[in-house]
Amino acid sequence: MTALISVKNLSKSFPGVKALQDVQFDLQTGEVHALMGENGAGKSTLMKILAGVYTRDEGEVLLDGKPVEITSPAHAQSLAIGIIHQELYLMSHLTAAQNIFLGREPKGKLGLFLDEDKLNSDTQALFDRMNLVMPPDTRISDLTVARQQMVEIAKALSHKSRVLIMDEPTAALNSTEIDELFRIIRQLREEGVGIVYISHKMDEIQRIADRITVMRDGRYINTVSAQTPMPEIIAMMVGRKLESAEKHIPDTAANEVLLDVRGLNRGRAIRNVSFSVRRGEILGFAGLMGAGRTEVARAVFGADAIDSGDVRVRGQVLKLKTPRDAVQAGIGYLSEDRKNFGLATGMDVESNITLPSLRRWLKWGVFLNRSAIHAVGQEMVDKLRIKTPSLTQVSRLLSGGNQQKVVIAKWLVQDCEVLIFDEPTRGIDVGAKSEIYKLVNDLAAQGKAIIVISSELSEVLHLSHRILVMCEGRITGDVSALDATQESLMALATRREEQAVPFH
Repeated sequence: MTALISVKNLSKSFPGVKALQDVQFDLQTGEVHALMGENGAGKSTLMKILAGVYTRDEGEVLLDGKPVEITSPAHAQSLAIGIIHQELYLMSHLTAAQNIFLGREPKGKLGLFLDEDKLNSDTQALFDRMNLVMPPDTRISDLTVARQQMVEIAKALSHKSRVLIMDEPTAALNSTEIDELFRIIRQLREEGVGIVYISHKMDEIQRIADRITVMRDGRYINTVSAQTPMPEIIAMMVGRKLESAEKHIPDTAANEVLLDVRGLNRGRAIRNVSFSVRRGEILGFAGLMGAGRTEVARAVFGADAIDSGDVRVRGQVLKLKTPRDAVQAGIGYLSEDRKNFGLATGMDVESNITLPSLRRWLKWGVFLNRSAIHAVGQEMVDKLRIKTPSLTQVSRLLSGGNQQKVVIAKWLVQDCEVLIFDEPTRGIDVGAKSEIYKLVNDLAAQGKAIIVISSELSEVLHLSHRILVMCEGRITGDVSALDATQESLMALATRREEQAVPFH
């Protein structure tokens, strides 16, 4: 059978980096084909070539068995190839219909004015095809991330896309929204659309994909059935067997309390939240989206003002007006949105690593000690195995996993005693995830107090010594990770009517 789209012996280089080398891939009509690999494996580069963002150096791309040169994103759209990026590109002030037909708006009889009725009716036809209930004139800013993603899919379908590339489509979705997305994906598959599905979530892959292609270090490794046991796929992705240590929870009951939060309140987002974290302890925060976990972290870090309550470090009440106050008290925060709040993406790796502790590298309080800055930057790159051509590489050009490692590195250099990890492995591959898990455990073993916030219950259970569960701004559970299950955590995460558990 002739593939809908295929690539053969594809290679692509950037300055200092061989992104792809002799890669092959094919997509059949009416197939969901998962593309897997660690961050930096070349998945996004390959898809951007198919979407016309990059041009290839060597090899060929075939569409319906015929060679094609994809010269631009507009050309890719004309060839019925659509891509939905992990970061959605929609105009928030426009309606769903206006976004879908942006630049292709239907005009009235004289061709001078926008035909609003046809714009909305054409959009409604797309939504009907997707069995999607949404008014076409809904403003994008009023939609959830999941609904915005549906608009992106409708936009791709408006170009009559036969190939649809989805890059981490469920990164910010809850389980109900994922089910809705999968329903639409299955429907499109039945209509003959070929879908390339990029994700690090193993359970999702086996639910939705037909085949899996694995890449590693810019090379093609293998294509297998989606029913292939995941340990085999992981071994292909990372080139090694990941260590799976038995869970051990150290006894930290006698350790010093590093962080103590009492009666924290901030509108309806945070409601009388109290907790403490001791040296060497990893405290997990579980809950559904909107439960208030990130709001608590931002309040503790001084990023958001509170209505009432105390935050204490080593028994001292902090006056938190800005994040600088928290950093000076020894609190580091790895935001869930690392690109906007964790990194200066236009700056290089070395600068990002040393930025919070820049005063340490001043000579006579005036001149920067460049050699010392370079030495500590190189130490962190080596220690965390950050994949970068050099310390002068611009951070936005790194893969997601390596960007996350740079954020971790800057707080390690600052030597913060309390570290808050908010969604530490979001958008990160299984190999880098394993390394970050090990790093978190190592930091706790060194006497750091760690808070881990994650939407993945399996991650919270794997990493934490103790788990707090939140629902609608309140703490609804405080349990040992040894006693907790995903089912018990979910029950606590949906406990909306009961009183918050007392602090102890």
